[in-house]
Amino acid sequence: MPEGFPDLIAVVDDVTGLVGRTPLVRLRRVARGAPAAVLVKVEAANPAGSSKDRAALSMVRAAEASGELRPGGVIFEGSSGNTGIALAMIGAALGYRVVVVVPDRSSQEKLGLLRAYGAEVVITPALLPAEHPDQVRALAARLAAQTPGGWYAGQYDNPANIDAHYTTTGPEIWAQTGGAVTHLVAGIGTGGTLTGAGRYLREVSGDRVQVVGADPESSVYGGGSGRPHLVEATGRFVHPDTGADVWPRSYGPSVATTVRQVPDRESIAMTRALAREEGLLLGASGGLAVAAAVALAHTLGPDDVVVAIAPDSGRSYLSKYFDDDWVSRRGFGPDTGPVPAAAFVTIPHSATVDQARAALRHGHALPVVVRTAEQTEPVSLAQVIGSASPEDLRDAAPQDLVVDHLGPALPLAGAHEPVSTVRDRLTPTQDAVVITHDGLVIAVLPRSELDDRTTGIGDLVTALRD
Repeated sequence: MPEGFPDLIAVVDDVTGLVGRTPLVRLRRVARGAPAAVLVKVEAANPAGSSKDRAALSMVRAAEASGELRPGGVIFEGSSGNTGIALAMIGAALGYRVVVVVPDRSSQEKLGLLRAYGAEVVITPALLPAEHPDQVRALAARLAAQTPGGWYAGQYDNPANIDAHYTTTGPEIWAQTGGAVTHLVAGIGTGGTLTGAGRYLREVSGDRVQVVGADPESSVYGGGSGRPHLVEATGRFVHPDTGADVWPRSYGPSVATTVRQVPDRESIAMTRALAREEGLLLGASGGLAVAAAVALAHTLGPDDVVVAIAPDSGRSYLSKYFDDDWVSRRGFGPDTGPVPAAAFVTIPHSATVDQARAALRHGHALPVVVRTAEQTEPVSLAQVIGSASPEDLRDAAPQDLVVDHLGPALPLAGAHEPVSTVRDRLTPTQDAVVITHDGLVIAVLPRSELDDRTTGIGDLVTALRD
């Protein structure tokens, strides 16, 4: 090694040798005014671009050691993207075939990365109850059991997930800060990162380090309702048809000192600000953790050091959180304060065609959402799975389920947008529009309500409500 470069990695035997040893970056602008330092652990520096490289490698090595995964075996996993991508990279490097089951809401960038590494991609509907045979993890486990040499990684319940962060992520943070870290902030998805790194830091510091879980506002981990949210790879959604909600074994709730809930608006705004003000292109799960960390840092003192773990790169979300049109149509445009919801109708996913026809009495299409008929809380856009119209149901039997006759999702319009802008982008066949604010549905308007209007969409909703 040339003198002056003691920490430079010269040559590794394969790409798995590059997993870990990710940098910490001090935040300057988005944390301005906070007495405590805020550092970000940039897990996008892993070779496949996320913290899941650590867990995936740990799970593969443990399975090899136990004999569960043998040479020529096939790796299966159910993943929203990052764990599957990490396993695909490792499979390519070590000679394993990889099959990844992903929900149909995964970004095109993630699907492209999986295929680039040679993984076989199986797409299944998102928002299925845990007991459904085609639910992401259930389908992956079943395919593994049916395949000779198949091994199901099972990140949610695999102890090697926790071990990866206990043996690498936690020790790295302790060493990088010289033991000065006082608070760890990590999002909770499978829970492996928070549990493993948090447990190590609490132990090595004599329980001085506080461990904070960052969670979407609606996630059950932080006490939310369990409805779905728009920040990928974090939180816990509970389908209304799920029986018992069994939390993953890779999450140890007792490790977290506290859990901070973060609205989707704050997570997405922070994600965009990190790119534009700090030059850090991170995913929204990183924005979630940093938003929680910055809020926490404002309550601490100058001797405190807050480390937030940013799990992945924003390159996988260019068509989502960094796309101005995507953000605007979901109601995350300029924050003009609360926008009142109008009375509107949606169709529950469990409705029969007969029940849906009764709801369609006004003649225009309506969104079909994953909820119970008794739900009273606001409807999240993440709950919308399609639409139903009289035309969609024309030939359906009365007792059919409406989910078997879904039409495409209705067009979206943010409450801050001008009516004229929304009207101009509708196609001739679109007879209704879903109005949004902060990722929630606040109205469903027929196309006719947009005719000859010159106000903002929010003003129109208010007028119609009144």
